[in-house]
Amino acid sequence: MKRRPAFTVIGAGLVGALLARLLALRGLAVEVFEKRPDPRLDGFTGGRSINLALAERGLKALRTAGLAESALAQAVMMRGRMIHAGAGNAELHRYGVDDREVLWSLSRAALNRLLIDAAEAAGARFHFGQALVGVDFSRRRLRLADGRGIAREVEAGVWLGADGAGSALRAAMAEVTPLGEHIEPLDHGYKELTIAPRHPGPGGRDGERFALEPHALHIWPRGGYMCIALPNADGSFTVTLFLPLTGEGASFARLADPAAAEAFFAADFPDLLPLIPRFATDYAAHPVGRLATLRLAHWHLDDRAVLLGDAAHAIVPFHGQGMNCGFEDALLLSDLLADTAPATAFAEFQRLRQPQADAIARMALENYREMRDGVVDPHYLARRALGLRLAERAPRHFMSRYRMVSFTCLPYAYALTRGAAQDALLDALLAEAGGDAARVDLDHAAGRLQAMLPPLP
Repeated sequence: MKRRPAFTVIGAGLVGALLARLLALRGLAVEVFEKRPDPRLDGFTGGRSINLALAERGLKALRTAGLAESALAQAVMMRGRMIHAGAGNAELHRYGVDDREVLWSLSRAALNRLLIDAAEAAGARFHFGQALVGVDFSRRRLRLADGRGIAREVEAGVWLGADGAGSALRAAMAEVTPLGEHIEPLDHGYKELTIAPRHPGPGGRDGERFALEPHALHIWPRGGYMCIALPNADGSFTVTLFLPLTGEGASFARLADPAAAEAFFAADFPDLLPLIPRFATDYAAHPVGRLATLRLAHWHLDDRAVLLGDAAHAIVPFHGQGMNCGFEDALLLSDLLADTAPATAFAEFQRLRQPQADAIARMALENYREMRDGVVDPHYLARRALGLRLAERAPRHFMSRYRMVSFTCLPYAYALTRGAAQDALLDALLAEAGGDAARVDLDHAAGRLQAMLPPLP
């Protein structure tokens, strides 16, 4: 009987830990190497800390791993976007039709700890403080260095690279064969701030603990830039400011000084600033994060190594799909590796997932423009109103692109194509109605929709 291969996962972040759990549940031997210390012992350090928005794709993977209920127990439900357009006004734009279609805000660190515990319980072995510094693919050996720089070599199985956008395994693969790497930096960066709980501690009603409506993702759109705030289970909010990196207008280059940034907030976010009492301290302490889209022509090296998640296709965070997309990767790859030889599994994995990764990368960039500009644009609001009415009248034929991405597991590429066709029809209907969604004949619109598109699967 042929021996089943052992698997070496590089990276114990969200995707790597979930993949280890899924493979170990199938009885496969899994070793995980992570450069950072064990987050369960030393706290969560390094990496991006933007809050996670858990959606249906991620939930499906967690259900398969038997972890969905545990993850949701530490999450806060978000019904939609709370738009703070100015002058203290706020309006909720629901994500879906009801509370069956919501997103869940949860801590990256808490979820990572949950996944590591679960993977270990299933039989995976973790090695922390072990940075990948070299690979001998022909001998199937890894060279690792600990926190003191002391290196050692270990034998490896089949390499599965889940070590993020700065993947060391990807760099090692690129030394052996061209991967066709293409990085598109975004000219905007981000900085995190914190709204503290009104009353710290687990007790009290939501309205007593949270300084803002807790069951929403809050957005302060300001044209070329914005702030968002996501709720945390302890009653706090993580606030993220997205600004151009440079430029004559508002930019991180022009707001390097906390005093200048505070004056900017007082003028542009006057309702938000009073909720951040440690503004100057947080602004000075937190670095400016950079954002980019990563695309690769090749995700794998014959039967020896494959990349997944951000290591293969890092995207900007504006659709809340980076983790969800990575979890879909892990679920598919674990299924393929359970029944197929690695070389065949890796090729099929890239064939199936690369078009989806390309599609969500494009939609994430488009969603940034929508969040900072579109949510207060009259045409966007009219199109949204008409879309909601059509979703009620013809639910089997109309579903917004956002709903397809966030609340179904329809392929991303399908959501992109169908969403574009639906938007074109909505634009045509609004043009015929003089821009007034209320004047559109819904029966006529539904008929045109049904003639143009097949029912949703």
